[in-house]
Amino acid sequence: MTPTALISGATARQREAVIADAIARLPLHSQVAVILEGMPDSASALADLPPDHALSITRIAPGCPCCIGNLTMRVTLNRALRHPPDYLFISLASTAHLEQTNHFLTSAPYDTHLRLDTDIRCPTIDFA
Repeated sequence: MTPTALISGATARQREAVIADAIARLPLHSQVAVILEGMPDSASALADLPPDHALSITRIAPGCPCCIGNLTMRVTLNRALRHPPDYLFISLASTAHLEQTNHFLTSAPYDTHLRLDTDIRCPTIDFA
């Protein structure tokens, strides 16, 4: 089973920085898959990682994965799981439907492939 972390909220840059930090702490030469919702709001923090891991990064169109029938997320996950990574990180722009996304990832057929280990909600930025 692939350990999986959901990272949500804040900005794309902050979510990617959290993922980059987690990847940097993984064992060397780990196979890592990252699914990022939406486009980055600045240079990706993942680009700064040293080449110590086999890193596969996939960006999917922004939009709630649970509200659009999960088709994009399902296709992307199925592709990633053809050659299961050692670790999987999924970045979601919003925490609004995190419970539904958790349910999707822990239901068949993904319940036999993924182990949802971490649910990281990045703090939002207070512009006041």
